[in-house]
Amino acid sequence: MANKKSSLITLFLIVILALTISGCSISFKSGEGGGNDGGVYVTANQGNNWAQKVLIPTTSGQPGNFGNLSVSSLVMDPSDSEAIYFGSVDNGLLYTYNGAGGWFLANGLGKATINAIAVDPSSKCIIYASLENKVYKSTDCNRTWAQVYYDNDVNTRVNAIAVDYYNSVNVYIGTSRGEIIKSSDRGGSWKTVGRLNNSVQRIIISPADSRLIFTATASKGIFRSADNGANWVGLEEKLKDFKDTLSFRDLAVAPADKGLIFLATNYGLLRSADNGENWEKIELITPEKKAIINSIAVSPKNSKEIYYVTNTTFYRSLDGGINWTTKKLPTTRAGWKLLINPSNPKIIYLGVKKIE
Repeated sequence: MANKKSSLITLFLIVILALTISGCSISFKSGEGGGNDGGVYVTANQGNNWAQKVLIPTTSGQPGNFGNLSVSSLVMDPSDSEAIYFGSVDNGLLYTYNGAGGWFLANGLGKATINAIAVDPSSKCIIYASLENKVYKSTDCNRTWAQVYYDNDVNTRVNAIAVDYYNSVNVYIGTSRGEIIKSSDRGGSWKTVGRLNNSVQRIIISPADSRLIFTATASKGIFRSADNGANWVGLEEKLKDFKDTLSFRDLAVAPADKGLIFLATNYGLLRSADNGENWEKIELITPEKKAIINSIAVSPKNSKEIYYVTNTTFYRSLDGGINWTTKKLPTTRAGWKLLINPSNPKIIYLGVKKIE
């Protein structure tokens, strides 16, 4: 697959040259509007400085950009930190193979909102993307896409996708209707393994044990499975000492420390060192009710490095949440998604979203 990816990059360079000569152009829906400070921002120094990275090779010879777009999902290839996937609101999927130095639009998915993205950890050219009530799969590094799941209810949304890194034939999706649906053959067939009766927002597989899976719902808290999704247990009782923990904001599992997870809710920011059995509050600068956290991220190499974003502000702690520094976002839009480069954790990607 690595050779296929290298060949694809070479093909892109040829295509770029051909497009430049031909004079065609890439266009997006204009509904986003609101200026050109959207898309993705990157910092190389843990948030001290940010640069917008939204350039697309165009047909006119001058770089185009997707700076007017909002992010819906932002994912990094687990086997290649230079490969990043940007799921937009209403304008399809964009991707980069050089750490946001240049982006390409994935053909075949249309100008739709990309709710979730996942890359096969054992085969980087296999990518899954969900839009509306459907899941699509590419097996050739974004060149072509085929539908592998369609929900009978057109009002249902597939909000989450996760691929088992230990055995990547196992793929999990979560729906707005509340199901966890599993495929054991890379999307060839599916079966429901959980009915949580609330919109599934996130599915995260523990980096320490792929049998351990966390699922976050919109307003009924988080659930945990210890047997590859066969059985699910709600963690509401374990969070009873904290108010407003059922309203989900974000969830992160720390790769550097086994059992360490972070949960952002309307209450604020919580931490568990034992996979959700016990919880403690992380003290924030602002009162909990004022800390509307949109995304959290933890350094893959040092779990004391914690970051989160709100609609206006980037927060950073280098000592496990004891002290925080704040910085105004480099955009008028809300900070919506955070990604940390595991090879160099000083590099952080920020996807932003226009809030009506």
